[in-house]
Amino acid sequence: MTTEAQIQTDWKTRKGYELLFNEHYSRMVSYAFNFLKEQEASEEIAQEVFYQLWINREKTEIKTAISSYLYRAVRNRCINLIKHIDIRENYKAHNQYEIDKADAEHTDTLTVSELDSKIRTAIDNMPLQRKKIFLMSRYEEMTYKEIAEKMGLSKKTIENQMGKALQYLREELKDYLPLILIFFHQILNGK
Repeated sequence: MTTEAQIQTDWKTRKGYELLFNEHYSRMVSYAFNFLKEQEASEEIAQEVFYQLWINREKTEIKTAISSYLYRAVRNRCINLIKHIDIRENYKAHNQYEIDKADAEHTDTLTVSELDSKIRTAIDNMPLQRKKIFLMSRYEEMTYKEIAEKMGLSKKTIENQMGKALQYLREELKDYLPLILIFFHQILNGK
């Protein structure tokens, strides 16, 4: 049976290192598992600690108990791995957010463009007189009285034609009503 003191002094030899590994490996895996909660990653951490210890044995000076050194090395590697995973997850989340945002903006642009096209088509399909009345009212911001005077029609005719134009647009754009409401809500709220 080996003693801790024997391992402490002989760990730089092949036989001493084997003793160290056999004595502490499973404890280091268990210790890493406390941090990582994943067996494979815990084994990799423990293996890496032992590998680096062997590779750097000539320049490594251990002034504390070898078990304390191993626990500290495993702990530090686990913390670094957790930080790395957190950074990677935050980066992925940020990238996904940016992708979703760009996709939504692209979709919004397409939807607004499609909606604009549908509105223009619907207006273009109105009877000529109704189309003129609608455009003067909505785009030139003329009053019904001004339109009536300009076109030589009664104000009642203008009101009637605007009612029919609005009813026609409601019917033609009924599938887009939710989008129209969202679009105008965003415009009114400065978004």
